[in-house]
Amino acid sequence: MKEARAFEGDAGARGRSLSNDICTVDQGLKKWLEICEKEGKDGGDPVTKGTVQNYEYRAGIIRSYNWTKPLHELKPPDIVEFRSWLLLNYSRSVAHKALTSLHSMARELVIRGMLSQNFVAGITIQSNSRYDQPVTIPTEADVRALLSAADDLANSKNETIKNAWVRYRPMLYLAADSGMRPQEYIVVAKSNLKDKGVQVERALERLGEISVTKTPAGRRFIDLSPHTLDLVKHYADHHAVDNKYDLVFPAQTGKWLSHKNWLRRGFYVACFKANLVEEVEEEGEIVTRPKFRPYDLRHFYASMLIDQNVNLKRVQYLMGHENIETTLNVYAHLIERADAKTQARTGLLSSMQTPSCGKSVAADT
Repeated sequence: MKEARAFEGDAGARGRSLSNDICTVDQGLKKWLEICEKEGKDGGDPVTKGTVQNYEYRAGIIRSYNWTKPLHELKPPDIVEFRSWLLLNYSRSVAHKALTSLHSMARELVIRGMLSQNFVAGITIQSNSRYDQPVTIPTEADVRALLSAADDLANSKNETIKNAWVRYRPMLYLAADSGMRPQEYIVVAKSNLKDKGVQVERALERLGEISVTKTPAGRRFIDLSPHTLDLVKHYADHHAVDNKYDLVFPAQTGKWLSHKNWLRRGFYVACFKANLVEEVEEEGEIVTRPKFRPYDLRHFYASMLIDQNVNLKRVQYLMGHENIETTLNVYAHLIERADAKTQARTGLLSSMQTPSCGKSVAADT
């Protein structure tokens, strides 16, 4: 009888909210956002202002769904319906992120005793699709062409172009030689340029403010080629305007460069100069656009490490990945390609140590 009553009590708890303040999805989202901003989700650090803004955008998507039940009455089939709605109204990537935030909210409320069960558990959306185009990684020839274009632009007879590329040239060399994220090298500090390379300690966050790196793993030391290091140090010592942020590549105002300006006035200009472009159809018209983005130089750096058979833990460290799974997931195809180069190309049967079953049939043909 005691066990039956205990079971009955547990069943009742599973059918109601454990907090009078958290009864709707909207209230759950508000609590989750407050935790993320002031305490940090899952026991981590409080998230940055830019990340809070991103989470609020996702929360807005979740709120716009017509939730017909209280939070504590939601079941997996309800979340499957919500998933269908997401996929019909948003891109797969946005839908994945919104559902991930709902997962995070439910998990946080459960571990805090505000919700009895995680009704989202086991329901996911794959962020990628088999229809996605594979990432095109620049080849060594592409990067040589890009750097050669930067050299030419920095020696242009047009003073305006020349002055701009006195700064953009060492930025481009640093990006290709370090695999740093654009938001990392845009705000790299003079004091972080060392004898052999660069110490990565900070990054530009979503709202355009200098912050720490994306994760603790982002703090790392990267060896640089002597030529690249000389270029960067020379610019920092002889051309960079004085600034209170210790920036290597400050704008004329003394603040950091706009990522958009670097993209349009710097990187894309070099792509066109190097003829690294492609023709695509946009809104019924054929347009010419740059073949690569600044982030693709990070992929190039990783591909070079993998081709050189650098230890995977070392690749993880240099890329600033928090865990080895990220490295494996992002660059699995490159690892497989590099591995295939070192393997003897033989059929499966020829590797089996079994006695021959007779004269080859092919010999008679």
